[in-house]
Amino acid sequence: MSDKKNWGSTVMGWFIVQDQTSAAPEAPVSSAEDDTIRRAASQPQLNVFNTPPPAATGGTVAFDEVFEAAGIDTSERERITRTLDLLNSLPPGTDETVKKQIVMASLRAFGVPIDQIIEAGAQELQALEAYIRAGAADTEKVTTEAELRIKQYEEEIVKLRTVMQQRVEEQQAVVKSCNNKKLEVQKVLEFFGQEAVAKVVRQSPKLQEPTGSS
Repeated sequence: MSDKKNWGSTVMGWFIVQDQTSAAPEAPVSSAEDDTIRRAASQPQLNVFNTPPPAATGGTVAFDEVFEAAGIDTSERERITRTLDLLNSLPPGTDETVKKQIVMASLRAFGVPIDQIIEAGAQELQALEAYIRAGAADTEKVTTEAELRIKQYEEEIVKLRTVMQQRVEEQQAVVKSCNNKKLEVQKVLEFFGQEAVAKVVRQSPKLQEPTGSS
């Protein structure tokens, strides 16, 4: 495993080191994934794309289009695919030395220079790392802007709730004050009697017969 770890420095840390025996206690998935995105976003961008790579709609990556955008042509991609097919076709548990002998012999039979396979593989890793970093940087930008807008909306909601509460309290005070005043005026009208008041209300063009109470 120590040899595999050293591979990370070979191509700028593009290799993924998987060490199950020394892995730290598993963190919550969302937290771990967020940390991965933040780390990738903080890395320098890799200028490897000749044309903009396709967006990963729904998280699905169109690898051939990504590699094409990075200038990796079909023949170069086929070298990696052919080598991977050879490796996957070997029985599980095949000795590493035997495995290498079989694959190397097959590749030589195909007439594919080993250096070209290595170069194509490194190109694909480079393109994938560049794609990850670019996507992570864009994700960080989107989430930062969204969080800022959410904060602004939350502040606005607090303000609106304050305005609503103040308006309700003001109206409650208005109702209480007006009802107290109505009681004072009502004493005057009650002095003249209900029939007299009803008659004036019916005959006055200035008044409307009450239909309810507040």
